[in-house]
Amino acid sequence: MDLTASVLAAPTIPSAEARALIVLPSLGTSAAALWQQTASALSELSPETTVIGVDLPGHGRSPHVPAGTSEAPRWSMTDLAEAVLATLDRVLPDAVDPGTPVDLAGDSIGGAIALQLALDHPERFGRVAVFCTGAKIGEASAWVERAETVATSGTPTQIIGSAQRWFGEGFMDREPEASAALLHSLQDADRFSYAGLCHALAGFDVRERLSEISLPLLAVAGSEDQPTPPTKLVEIANGVPGALLEVIEGAAHLVPAEAPDVVAGLLSDFLAGKAGNGGTTGAIGDPAASSANLPTASGPREASRDEVREAGMSVRREVLSDAHVDRANAKIDDFTADFQDLITRYAWGEIWTRPGLDRRMRSAITLTAMIAGGHEAELAMHVKAALRNGLSREEIKEVLLQSAIYCSVPSANTAFSVASQALAEVDAEG
Repeated sequence: MDLTASVLAAPTIPSAEARALIVLPSLGTSAAALWQQTASALSELSPETTVIGVDLPGHGRSPHVPAGTSEAPRWSMTDLAEAVLATLDRVLPDAVDPGTPVDLAGDSIGGAIALQLALDHPERFGRVAVFCTGAKIGEASAWVERAETVATSGTPTQIIGSAQRWFGEGFMDREPEASAALLHSLQDADRFSYAGLCHALAGFDVRERLSEISLPLLAVAGSEDQPTPPTKLVEIANGVPGALLEVIEGAAHLVPAEAPDVVAGLLSDFLAGKAGNGGTTGAIGDPAASSANLPTASGPREASRDEVREAGMSVRREVLSDAHVDRANAKIDDFTADFQDLITRYAWGEIWTRPGLDRRMRSAITLTAMIAGGHEAELAMHVKAALRNGLSREEIKEVLLQSAIYCSVPSANTAFSVASQALAEVDAEG
């Protein structure tokens, strides 16, 4: 695949400390629409830095899938990483002097590509910053479904949903030109290319490989991000040795566009090796403020009761589905309200938010506990949740088989019956 690169910011003064920063955009955006404001702000803070944006296939200035294509390509994240590397081999000799250190930053799928490059080609880069991304993003089935929708009906089908997911509250009113440029880049993106990127996301999962990343890494989250909430960046920061973590309050999924000055400040310090020991930023525009309110390996740090409950509700919805949680909330009355609050805060806010285990393993553990305790209704619910968390039906079956040895054959017999019914309901729901 051919990709196009463009210089978003050039050095304003010659410097012996010259660096090049490669920036990668998110699904549906162009490098310029997402990164230009950050690049301009960074050139003020680090005038020795050349910022080069690389557009994803079929996005921005990169070529579309060739005419006559009838279905989306089945790209992998490795394919995309190699295409970015080939592009850099082509453009860097003309953009920067030989020997100039090259750093990497990416948002969303751009961050995923950056992680892949850090794993596969660490010798090519100095420092890596990932924004609003994850070592695994979403569920494969949802990405495949989106790929089919966009390949058939085009990227305009994603505009309303993206406008809701991409921006923090009030951003579109405050910055109508920036938000319009980002949504126009989505509308103009090639449908087959977009679908091919969805397939790459469907197959992407480097959670077990994070410890292999040896480059200095900065993970940055938006506090209001729905597709990749802060816990996703916590997982990366905890998995990569020595990684730093920042959270930008009030921002959502496209922080380079939502908070360009804050992002530029973080990048300037990080690329210069001046970053501290991680932590969180305060409100947009005040990167020095620190609140440290998100889950870490030892649980939420100094989080208030409401913050823990909010984090728990977010995870509960992701694992059990909005429909399930809405049904449960609809049944709350004065008698059950405190119990539902207890579940949300302690089960989901304190335990399920911890990054020490991924959700697949937590689901497997929970299935076993439900079988051992004979909790049939909860077992059915968590069978469906296990699928949502990435366990295959074959893996669920293996969990039930193992429970026959360690919990009892009668318990497993009941579990198979409950699980079969739950899976049939999933199939019936489509």
